[in-house]
Amino acid sequence: MNLMSKRINITKGVNLNIISMEESKSNLLSVYFTLPLDREQVTKNALIPLVLKKGLRELNSNMAIHHSTEGILYPQLSVNIDKKGEKQIIRFTIEGSKPNPIKDKNDILEMIDLLKSIIFNPYLKEGVFSSQHIEEGKEVLERLIKEKKRDLKYYSISRCIEEMYKNEKYSLFPLGYIEDLDSIDNNTLYKQYLKILSQSSMEVFFVGEYKGYIEDYLKDAFNFEKGNIYEFEREYITGKIQTKNMIYEDRNIAKSRLVIGYRTGIPYENPLYNGLLITNQILGSGPNSKLLKGLKELKGIVNSIDSKVYKYKSFILIDSEIEFKNIEKVIKAIRNEIHRIRNGKFSQEDINISKESIKQSIESIKENNLLISEFFFDKVLTKDNRRYSQILDDIDKVTRDEIIKAANMFTLDTIYILRSFQASFK
Repeated sequence: MNLMSKRINITKGVNLNIISMEESKSNLLSVYFTLPLDREQVTKNALIPLVLKKGLRELNSNMAIHHSTEGILYPQLSVNIDKKGEKQIIRFTIEGSKPNPIKDKNDILEMIDLLKSIIFNPYLKEGVFSSQHIEEGKEVLERLIKEKKRDLKYYSISRCIEEMYKNEKYSLFPLGYIEDLDSIDNNTLYKQYLKILSQSSMEVFFVGEYKGYIEDYLKDAFNFEKGNIYEFEREYITGKIQTKNMIYEDRNIAKSRLVIGYRTGIPYENPLYNGLLITNQILGSGPNSKLLKGLKELKGIVNSIDSKVYKYKSFILIDSEIEFKNIEKVIKAIRNEIHRIRNGKFSQEDINISKESIKQSIESIKENNLLISEFFFDKVLTKDNRRYSQILDDIDKVTRDEIIKAANMFTLDTIYILRSFQASFK
């Protein structure tokens, strides 16, 4: 099955994307808002979808929203706040089982109406957001931020990124900052909400059983008049750095975490980016990774280790959980593995396994409507016009020389170490 998206411009700044999935057991509707990452706005932007979920103009409580969905064949309603490059992304998603052929088409239309109402018809009190809903939203957002900080893997990776890009917008945390919450009230948040509706581009995705009436209904539902739409420059990409960073942070934890950041200077538009993906698989992300094999030699020293390419800024992070006393030994082992790849010390089997792993990962999205929506939204953001089949073919075309060339473009930027208080005093 070759996934394809039909993209339709509804009005200025609003596009409809339809991915027909006749085999799917459900229908999914996602609406994405793309905003600039900005320190003054990031917390308000993250708070808005949490407040919108609290109630509709007709139904002024979260419980009422829940009850209103009961007749729509098990819909799942969610919001998500993330960043992609220097863009903050707010996503609203609703998913429900495909309508019973015996019944009429109203189920899916009600699902569309509900998501539209959550976004465009929030519950208001005296013309602005309810103060109660804002305080409840703040509690949820504060809890989410604290949960992320308690996740040591997520936290250490976020801190390494923050240090690598401390002079760039990419360093900002997409959920915002707890210290900003007290200054946000119902008036300021409502003004920001109106600004988002007016200036943010909207990408509407429908994934599921396509019927002609769905397209017409969606075009009418999301025909929303916009103002001046945010414009985005391509994120700045560099492989060069002036100084290397070594950052230590102390915390009451049992094991230390080591995160090493390498810039590559290989933008996703560059054909060599596919070579970078294979290099990363061979190094630490794939089933045959050199770092995973190296764990056998470092048994008892490293608990876990992997690597990941961050597409929008073209860098790689290597993340591991270790005993602090073995930090230097592990850093040396990582550098040795990168050095070996740079010198072509890997087999054709390593290449084949890595390519197959990436292709299987891409093909696995067909099993999940949300992953399909995310995949095509990513293509919109990156202006990637390749067909699904061509993306797979491009992975197959990567050569040994491209893998070596990509590895030789790794430039060490930051070593971040989250260590226990006890280790810092030894």
